[in-house]
Amino acid sequence: MTTISNIFRRMRLVGTPLGSSPAFRRSKYLSLIRSISSNNNKQSELPDHANVVVVGGGIIGTSVAYHLGKLGVSNVLLLERDQLTSGTTWHAAGLMTTFGSLSSASIDMRLYTKELYSAILPHETGLETGFMDVGFIELACDSDRLHYFRRVAAFNRFLGIDVQEISANDVQEKFPLTTKDDILAGFYVPDDGRVNPTDATMALAKGARQYGVNIMEGQQVVGVTTTKSTETGYPRKVTGVTVKNSANLESSPDEISANVVVNCAGMWARQFGEVSKVVIPNQAAEHYYLITEEVPGLDPRWPVLEDPSKCIYLRPEGKGLLIGFFEWDGAPWKASFIPENFSFGELEPDWDRMAPYLETALERLVPEVRDIGLKKFFCGPESFTPDNAPAVGPSPDLQNYYVAAGLNSIGILTGGGIGRTLAKWIQRGLPPSDIDVTGINIDRFHSYQANIDYRKNRVGESLGNTYRLLYPTHQPTTCRGVKKSVLHDRLVKQNAYFHDVSGWESPGWYAPPGVEPVIRKESFGRSDFFSFWEAEHNACRDNVALFDMSFMSKFLVQGYDTGTFLNRLSTANVDGDSSTITYTQWLNEDGFLEADLTVIKLSDNAFLVIATDTMHNHVYSHMTNRLSRDWHVTVTDVTARYAQINLQGPRSRDLLQMLTSRDMSRDFEFRRAEEIDIGLSRAICTRITYVGELGYELFIPAEHATYIYDYIIAVGKEFGLRHAGLKALSSLRLEKGYRDYGHDIDNTDTITEAGLSFTCDFKKEGGFIGMEKVQAQKTNAKERGGLSRRMANVFVPLEPSDPLLYHGEILWRNGEAISDIRSGSYGHTIGGGIGLTMLDSHNGEPINNAYIENGSWELEIADRKYPCKVSVSPFYDPKNSRIKD
Repeated sequence: MTTISNIFRRMRLVGTPLGSSPAFRRSKYLSLIRSISSNNNKQSELPDHANVVVVGGGIIGTSVAYHLGKLGVSNVLLLERDQLTSGTTWHAAGLMTTFGSLSSASIDMRLYTKELYSAILPHETGLETGFMDVGFIELACDSDRLHYFRRVAAFNRFLGIDVQEISANDVQEKFPLTTKDDILAGFYVPDDGRVNPTDATMALAKGARQYGVNIMEGQQVVGVTTTKSTETGYPRKVTGVTVKNSANLESSPDEISANVVVNCAGMWARQFGEVSKVVIPNQAAEHYYLITEEVPGLDPRWPVLEDPSKCIYLRPEGKGLLIGFFEWDGAPWKASFIPENFSFGELEPDWDRMAPYLETALERLVPEVRDIGLKKFFCGPESFTPDNAPAVGPSPDLQNYYVAAGLNSIGILTGGGIGRTLAKWIQRGLPPSDIDVTGINIDRFHSYQANIDYRKNRVGESLGNTYRLLYPTHQPTTCRGVKKSVLHDRLVKQNAYFHDVSGWESPGWYAPPGVEPVIRKESFGRSDFFSFWEAEHNACRDNVALFDMSFMSKFLVQGYDTGTFLNRLSTANVDGDSSTITYTQWLNEDGFLEADLTVIKLSDNAFLVIATDTMHNHVYSHMTNRLSRDWHVTVTDVTARYAQINLQGPRSRDLLQMLTSRDMSRDFEFRRAEEIDIGLSRAICTRITYVGELGYELFIPAEHATYIYDYIIAVGKEFGLRHAGLKALSSLRLEKGYRDYGHDIDNTDTITEAGLSFTCDFKKEGGFIGMEKVQAQKTNAKERGGLSRRMANVFVPLEPSDPLLYHGEILWRNGEAISDIRSGSYGHTIGGGIGLTMLDSHNGEPINNAYIENGSWELEIADRKYPCKVSVSPFYDPKNSRIKD
């Protein structure tokens, strides 16, 4: 058995200084750039004012500054505490790969970043970025990874990446040092490759200067000045920054007034944000790679190779080989405080912890290479977020404070895209409509996620997720139990299997009595809980089911001007009769979707706004950002104040009638909302549905929730009441074609494209934000004979052995790839896969009944196409007869 001592004997440590390796050699342009930078710093004092101050001079900060300048944003100042790249950029491995994501946003940013490094920056600046289109290969060494990468490959091809599935022999031919016995396939992108992170940063810096950006090094931003916001409901807004010269930190700080501050401080972003009470829960973790001595016969043009099953990536480095690691369980670094003077720094490797990964890495290499000497075993920090997605966008805590941080080791390969996206956001003050930002928006995070214990426990799992095969049923294992419904203990007794829902523990499904609620084998097909999920789904369709929806975001909005204020935000008229619940959309000033929610008018001056869990802070800040202090309106988060129990199904009325003295017959019509008695307690009851059945949502004061729950369960026994979880909720709502913001609709969609313009009231007093844009969209569509982009339902018959729909499957029409499935599930009522897609004719052709009827439709799942049906109307109860009965 290989031991760590054997590794030392095989790979003798020669102790070569870090700087002598080509991976860490400062750019050949660095002396020139440094000279220019030094002269700039000597010739100019800190300015008194800047329009935008970018804090941090790594790949992200320079990219944001470059793109702001390119967009014509004036008076941009970038301040770097030490030297450009001195944080984590300088030691990045420089992979420039586009393959591997099921996020359209991530793919868009990768493709643009590659173009930026390979063509745009060299052309604009005359500086090379070190980009080499040597190719990239992702290895699949087990059947599940093969299936997953085939799904990814289909999605990536649809978005323009030339992905080729190649054999094990092809892999070895392209990278002769690898063993091939366990390789099932490789996924090869010929024009992916690698880049020099330092060169890329210097090119961005030169480009930024060419566009008028001022870059100053050796200037440490120690604080952000703020004032009380007088224009909006934000409590504070940015007024500037305080700065100290890094060579004299004992001196008094200088102040620079500024309109906007952008936190691109990398692994320092969290603690710099804390100074301004801005939540950025990124955490540094140890990241490892090694560089070998010269490998005979190595060709520097060999591709980058990743083997996630062995937690490694490989690429040539000079005349040797670079082997990088993303171990299954990473180690946090300096969770309490990262030293401000840590520059171009290394960490002492933990040989004992990494020994098993080193042993496994050797298995991927042919025996001759295993005796090559080790030049350097490097450990340096990289920062990760709780959900492995970047933290980008305006802070909901401080007006005009933007963030681009927490890049999860993909800062180099998405740096250009991140910078361009955030620059557009800053320029307009609105999210760009050409890229879905819902999954990266910093407002998805909550303050407790920045706690030291949370970060220390979660970051290891986050790093491990880099190469972990994440099945559709994947749930995080760390930092669980942080937020629980008041009904949690009772749901545990009902055998619930819990999902992490924005930190809330919420039932995904329920196991029958005597069966432990665990997933014994994860799968892309029918998992072992499939029959439990099916029974819950059918109970809701045929009888009555109970859903605990307490995780839903709830805001009490009160004041004399509340009706006018919410009506201005809402496409629907939410300020009609009291005791009414209204489904509505919120748009931004450009007419694109911002939120999908319901509003309950409790009285003339009190409303309850209900939104999905993932949009909690987004909905709150959407209100406060548009709330003038002249308005008599207050917004209070009451999410934890109310438990939410949904009773849904054709017998829900009969059950509820047994619980209350209120007559629940047809005069409690659809959209009715009022407080009713339930036994000894009271609750707000609304007649509304998210599953396509007769149903009610109960908003119960937390202190009364267990009593009302117990009462419902006791009475519900004679009705055969069944608990149902989020898996059933998803399959039920997708059969009905109901949307979910952040999943199947987002900020790139208009209300007409999403099929939700029925919510618009164009005649109400004051209109609504974005109304003129919507009217123009409708007029334009009418002139062209219909929309060329339109949301539709997809149904595909599936056999029990077939994989299921989840996300990213590709829809084909007459042999042409048209769109992808944004949300998918299995429709137990209609008997097959079900999903929502945004059809796009790509040529302006109207998407109408003729377009759909004249199409031969197929759905690509991994490596196979299945005949399917497409409809603008839902496949289940398109006339809504079951809802309003």
